[in-house]
Amino acid sequence: MNRRKHWVALGGVLLVAGVTSAAISTSSQLSFIRNATTTPDLLFSPPASFVQHLPTPEPMYAIYMTQCAVGTPSLRDTLVKFIDETKLNAVIIDIKDYAGKISYPTDNPALAGSVSEKCGARDMKEFIEKLHDKEIYVIGRVTVFQDPFYTKAHLEQSVQSKSRPGEPWKDHKGLSFVAVNAQPFWEYIVELSKESYALGFDELNYDYVRWPSDGPMSDIVYPSADRAGELEKFFRYLQAQVAPTHSTGSGQVGPVMSVDLFGYTTVLTDDLGIGQQLERTLPYFDYIAPMVYPSHYNKGFAGLANPNNDPYKVVYVSMAEAVRRAIATTTPIGSFAHTRIGTSTPAVYSKPSYDPKKLRPWLQDFDYGKDYLPADILAQTKATYDAGLTSWFFWDSANRYTSLRAVLQSE
Repeated sequence: MNRRKHWVALGGVLLVAGVTSAAISTSSQLSFIRNATTTPDLLFSPPASFVQHLPTPEPMYAIYMTQCAVGTPSLRDTLVKFIDETKLNAVIIDIKDYAGKISYPTDNPALAGSVSEKCGARDMKEFIEKLHDKEIYVIGRVTVFQDPFYTKAHLEQSVQSKSRPGEPWKDHKGLSFVAVNAQPFWEYIVELSKESYALGFDELNYDYVRWPSDGPMSDIVYPSADRAGELEKFFRYLQAQVAPTHSTGSGQVGPVMSVDLFGYTTVLTDDLGIGQQLERTLPYFDYIAPMVYPSHYNKGFAGLANPNNDPYKVVYVSMAEAVRRAIATTTPIGSFAHTRIGTSTPAVYSKPSYDPKKLRPWLQDFDYGKDYLPADILAQTKATYDAGLTSWFFWDSANRYTSLRAVLQSE
């Protein structure tokens, strides 16, 4: 595949297209790199201390790779071959998974105790370099507030159970969550983010950024009624601390940041009981990824008796509304529980107009409620394009991508 590749010199001298850039700031270099439309000639081999970061592809076509898959050479090589031989140009790899364990080794004292003993890649840095050599953009996925490993060590920071005072609340799978307002945990996530960017991940993707769901909800102790406000405080802190990862004399640069939201956030304006609202997320991330898996919508959505049987309509209705709301400068908030931090409740929620390409949906290539066939893949991607969008992620926790593979390899 014909993709673009560049080196980011942090505090060094970069020679591109015959121009010496010693006098160009790091932030200017990164701006040039991200916005370059042609591949400049690299006139020297960077020293080992240079960290390679690729510009964000537009459009982006990505698949997800689990923490265990990235630590299994035969499986990850199969997935890399799939990317390399099709129009796919990006991969999302677990940095921290559903169990709270980290997928790569680190000597960082704040993180070393969380490294997984079972899954992950001991050669993550080298693997990312190989992906970059193939011009594959690398996104690191961080499962944020669902973290049973962290809560076990920090009971006081967990979402608390009403019926079992002093103990963590657990969902139907027995998994516990860190409370969204636990600020020491925010610092832990920031440290992990900086470490991952320094390792070579081009983008950081934050998942499970919410209060819990799928469990005995009446048993949860919430610190306040403003769940969306508490989550927005975290977004604000995360952006402030992670986006400017590297400081230079004339500016700051950092990773691209994206976040995953429930699919229903595109069509509902309340916080779904978990704190997520589209308008209150847009200001803090470069990209928003609604998880519009058709199998996860309730009967009656978009007038459908079984949304799983009409993937096109589910994705189109969801993402067309997300586009409308991203562009809009106001949103009626009759069902918003709260407005932006520090304001009283107005009739509408005011916001800037955002480029629709800020939206990149998660689509479905896994069987749930029915078999997902190549026609279902094509229906979802067509719906994405018809909604005015260009990019997508596909999810398959088994890492098979059987139907997506069939579609892409036939193009």
